[in-house]
Amino acid sequence: MSAAPEVWLRGPLNDVPALLQPVAHALLQARDEINQLMHGFPDKLLWERPVGLASPGFHLQHLTGVLDRLFTYAKQEQLSQSQLAYLQAEGKPVDNLIYTDDLVTAFNGQVNKAITQLENTTEITLTEARGVGRAMLPSTVIGLYVHAAEHTMRHTGQLLVTVKILLERS
Repeated sequence: MSAAPEVWLRGPLNDVPALLQPVAHALLQARDEINQLMHGFPDKLLWERPVGLASPGFHLQHLTGVLDRLFTYAKQEQLSQSQLAYLQAEGKPVDNLIYTDDLVTAFNGQVNKAITQLENTTEITLTEARGVGRAMLPSTVIGLYVHAAEHTMRHTGQLLVTVKILLERS
């Protein structure tokens, strides 16, 4: 574990609205933990599924994709064709040409984009209605952001367990 305190104990982020600080803290905490966890992780284990669990590769792809999708809905936009294609490809290695470092880098970039979007969100918009998916299921801007943070931390925990199992076995 890192000697630095958890992100939420490092103080407020200057440009993130007060009500969105917990979301930003959770995303940055996940980024810290994933970068530490995946440092030096062997590419040959990236798509392994111990005891039927989702692979580390899936979790890394999904973490990136779900942040992109939920933050797109928060902007009141529908998913693009490339986002839909990414969703369909989650968990599927392309001839083993996807590497751990590439997936971690993509996740880091998506967290950076999410933090920028949080910085540019005004608190007055947080309760505005947003439709999710083709069915336009009801949510709000803050609902999407909080779910993105919760979902990210849930998959971070699942990734941690899967990686520890794989490293113990190898």
